[in-house]
Amino acid sequence: RVIAQLILVGTQIVGKAFIDAFKQASANAGKNGGSAFRGADALTRQTGMTVEEACQILNIKKNNLDLDQVTKNYEHLFKVNDTSAGGSFYLQSKVVRAKERIELELADKDSSKDKS
Repeated sequence: RVIAQLILVGTQIVGKAFIDAFKQASANAGKNGGSAFRGADALTRQTGMTVEEACQILNIKKNNLDLDQVTKNYEHLFKVNDTSAGGSFYLQSKVVRAKERIELELADKDSSKDKS
């Protein structure tokens, strides 16, 4: 009878802890999940990367987006992170996404200039 009570009490404690952890995870997901890009521009929502993050990855200044410098830094970082040379596929893919994000930003700026 004592063993059955211990099992019952232990199960209740573990169950309560699990429910509390689930509630906390749900609250955190509601605060942070998906809201990182809320209110952001369309390109940021589309690519999942801000221009600032892309500039940091490619080591360029946001106020001076030069396609030649972007391409130069991209080629260097892509080569350095090549998996056949012991690099990281994850980092290499971040470099590719950063270049794409900046190219989209520059294309968007050019199209908005054409409309003016």
